[in-house]
Amino acid sequence: MSQSQSQSPSPSQGPSPTLAVKGPYLPTPGVFDEMMFPDGTVRPHWRTFASFLEQCSSSDLTSRADTIQRLLYDHGVTYNVFDDTLGTSRPWMLDVLPFLVSNADFQSVSTALSQRIRLLEAVLQDIYGPQRLIKENLLPPQLVYANPGFLRPVCGVNPPGGRFLNVYGCDLVRNPADAWIVLADRTQSPASHGYTLENRTILGQVFQEEFHTSHVRRITDYFDLMRETLRGLSPLARRGDAGILMLTPGPRYETYFEHAFKARHLGFPLVECADLTVRDRRLWLKTLEGLKRVDVILRHIDDIDSDPLEMRGDRELGIPGLTEAWRSGSVALVNGLGTSLVETPALNPFLPGICRKLLGENLLIGSVPTWWCGQQRELQRVLDAPTRWVLKPAFARGARDPIFLDHLSRAELAQMLDRLRAAPQDWIAQERLTLSTAPTLSQGKVQPRSLVWRSLGLAVSGNQYNFLPGGLSRVSPEPDRWVVTMRSGGISKDTWVVSPDPLQSPPPPAPAPAVIRPARPPSGVPSRAADHLFWLGRYAERLEQTVRLLRASLNRVMGERSDVQTREDTACLALLSSAKLIPPTATRLLDHLPDLMRDSSRPGSLPDLLSRIRFNAASARDRLSDDTWRLIHRMERDARLPAGAFLSTNAHATLDTLILDLAAFGGMHLENVTRGHGWRFLELGRRLERASHCAALLSSAVTIGARDDSVLPPLLEIFDSTMTYRRFHFARPALAPAIHLLLMEETNPRSIGYQLKKLGQLVRHLPEDRNMDSTGAERSITDDLQSHLLAFPLSKLAEQPQLLLENHTRLCETLDKGLDSLSDTITERFFSHATRSIR
Repeated sequence: MSQSQSQSPSPSQGPSPTLAVKGPYLPTPGVFDEMMFPDGTVRPHWRTFASFLEQCSSSDLTSRADTIQRLLYDHGVTYNVFDDTLGTSRPWMLDVLPFLVSNADFQSVSTALSQRIRLLEAVLQDIYGPQRLIKENLLPPQLVYANPGFLRPVCGVNPPGGRFLNVYGCDLVRNPADAWIVLADRTQSPASHGYTLENRTILGQVFQEEFHTSHVRRITDYFDLMRETLRGLSPLARRGDAGILMLTPGPRYETYFEHAFKARHLGFPLVECADLTVRDRRLWLKTLEGLKRVDVILRHIDDIDSDPLEMRGDRELGIPGLTEAWRSGSVALVNGLGTSLVETPALNPFLPGICRKLLGENLLIGSVPTWWCGQQRELQRVLDAPTRWVLKPAFARGARDPIFLDHLSRAELAQMLDRLRAAPQDWIAQERLTLSTAPTLSQGKVQPRSLVWRSLGLAVSGNQYNFLPGGLSRVSPEPDRWVVTMRSGGISKDTWVVSPDPLQSPPPPAPAPAVIRPARPPSGVPSRAADHLFWLGRYAERLEQTVRLLRASLNRVMGERSDVQTREDTACLALLSSAKLIPPTATRLLDHLPDLMRDSSRPGSLPDLLSRIRFNAASARDRLSDDTWRLIHRMERDARLPAGAFLSTNAHATLDTLILDLAAFGGMHLENVTRGHGWRFLELGRRLERASHCAALLSSAVTIGARDDSVLPPLLEIFDSTMTYRRFHFARPALAPAIHLLLMEETNPRSIGYQLKKLGQLVRHLPEDRNMDSTGAERSITDDLQSHLLAFPLSKLAEQPQLLLENHTRLCETLDKGLDSLSDTITERFFSHATRSIR
């Protein structure tokens, strides 16, 4: 697939700029460079952008790169890798320079890959059907039956919609002959859509003018088409009411960010396996209102993890009965089960012959030259000259973990060849391929780096396929590195498909007649998502109360010392002890404050609570706005103390900043979130946690205040009610008025009475399951709690300190037990559907 763009420019094409950013850009000799010809002139489709780079200073380019990293951090973009030192939070790497593809090149590749999808679809239809390819010796049986991707339960299945492959990904590299060839097929659950969209969003901000001047094709139209295509896959043709979901392994999966990002962009709920159940060969989503029918699943879990009944029962993931539901035609899977079979690179040598047999066409795009060692001649060829080959597992996704035989010692090579002879069908051999290079910013210089381009395609109808005009490109972080993957530390690039002429936007469609319908109440919130939102609210509130308690205590340590301040300091230590933040024997706050603010392994510390907030937010990420996620990242950043010795002034500034961050989080939750069931459960968590914490803290404070009222000023400060008390009572804080303000005053948003009132309002709007009787237990509990509070005879007990203490302690114990009961009742009713049935 040699392209005309690669020819040297004629004089009529005009001057071709050179590039120098902190030193000239020097392509690697003998290697195809995507931007430059061997004589140093710039390729035509790069000229507009290269002209900008020619005028760009090193500091400007570095500044834009810093902006990109800040935006990636604010957006929480990660690629989770579990077997490296960065754990589950490896930052996503995006190069400041895009990779440019000419429109002619893109169209040529799209045509060739459209044929390849048709070919792979035909292979899957044959292998899971009549298996003529095996019978006619076009495909070795070992390549199928020894492949873990071959799923016998799929044999004979006619997928809903008639196809196995609806979405497709392909890793492309350019060989030294200027031809794009296939490095790896991605057919099981092609990733990178979300990352591609995020990369484009960020590069579009950083290079606004250059983006439009270069005539870059839009990618958002592709996602609009994907949304409509998925809606059309419903087996029941319920396009207006089709239950379409995105299925993810969960927040600990390596590409979870893109699952959540894509789900929010497409507007489909993101669910995990535990959110789904199969009943009567139909798939159902466990929602707050009960079980909802599911028609289409865009899945991001592996074939073997999909169904423990028919695949592998030792896997933690999976939906029992999913295969039978799909087999019966009641649910469409995108992509279908068993598609990982054709991801093996061992299939590459046989594709040209299979293409002529099944399609009657010559293969338009080749693959990286590959030899499957399961054939005697190919095996012997490798054994005769082992150092010229790269060995890869035949059945690993994308042929990971290449083994460069010329890099092995003599003993290691002999051991590797013994493994090869013992199981030759498990290995492929490839010659080392020199990849093309693309300009990449590295250490302030623009340097060539090896490139892999992932193209993404979508089956639209019949034999028509639409390819995303761009894709996810990756470059190696170091020169002379041939393994270019995100797992190995690769750097992503936004891919621009550029046109020589200005792009013409299609005219907008005629507006449909406006039809105003009554708004329907929000529904379809998975129980698991509601559970995480509930605990997100609880941990956010717990963090705020902890920060307020620590700040009030620190205020008594800093500054001038007086008898009053000393007594208040002692009272704060007692409150901290009652909250189980410090041991009862503690005599100095500063002995424990560094660990409470830095030690993530200490229960109840700020890092511990922030990690719990992040986990629950990540688990419901598709239901949180970008601004909310940025706030969570800001809290994590602001909670970090400066390196070095612990200073009280730094600690105080950090606590002050966290108070503002948490106020912003609460304000955004109250002002910017639609009052759906997701919001309702987050609010329930916040109000329940605040009431529970206030009851426990107030009980301890009253016990202390009965003998020393020095606890009252810090108590009012912790409850953020000092100004309110002063407006109500123009006097020094006294025990009975403080109890009334913090316990019973419903106009004080920090009081227990206010929380109970809000809880009562919230439980009256909880979703109802039409398939089961509602017990109304939540309403009964909140009504009882409010009754206990209203019946508390504070005015009669105000002059009898001992009776006040005893009755107040009993009331707080009653409130605490009732709030625990409310939490348990909500959990049992809404966050577990194990005993529910369909009527």
